[in-house]
Amino acid sequence: MSRFFNTPGRAAATVVRMTNAISELLRTASERSVPVVRGIADDRLGDATPCAEYDVRQLVDHLYQVVVNFQALAAKKDADFSQEAAYVGHGDWRAGFAEEAGALVDAWAAPGADQGVTGQMNMPAPLVGRMVLGDLTVHAWDLARATGQEYAPDESVVGELLPAFGELAPTARAMGVFREEHPLPDGGEGVSDFDRLLALTGRDPQWRRP
Repeated sequence: MSRFFNTPGRAAATVVRMTNAISELLRTASERSVPVVRGIADDRLGDATPCAEYDVRQLVDHLYQVVVNFQALAAKKDADFSQEAAYVGHGDWRAGFAEEAGALVDAWAAPGADQGVTGQMNMPAPLVGRMVLGDLTVHAWDLARATGQEYAPDESVVGELLPAFGELAPTARAMGVFREEHPLPDGGEGVSDFDRLLALTGRDPQWRRP
């Protein structure tokens, strides 16, 4: 999802209506995603994930890079997503991810972080904040499913992301960030909001590791 930053201005006109402080939402999401990363065993790093272009190692590296770079974006600085991330296998990367996730929360709690525009892409800060919230939430699910862990996001996070991603989806699909929406059984009757969010990004909520 962070690949939005590779195309200047494409999503800048999107309106995102905030109902909760982004830093609190990120804190809530981090509390559920960090245990998933900590729970990844070394022998699962080569396994497939629901995010088809990444195996577990690559997806952890990607999410780690997102968490680091979005700290800079919160401070209205530029971030470089062009370099291939390689965090896994260097020191205690699980503890490092937890530390950076905490720093992400602090960065978005700083006065003015969720106001104005951020980064060289001139995108609205509320939108940027919800993009990293989405990465932290959806990729945690990807990693949990890939490694046989339990994961359920907080309802407040899902409630914030569902309308925001609904607005983002057409642009995201045009840019190749989201796949086509995954069909839900029975037209979505009785389906959870989180399953709707996953389907919106092109994921099958029933995905299981091979």
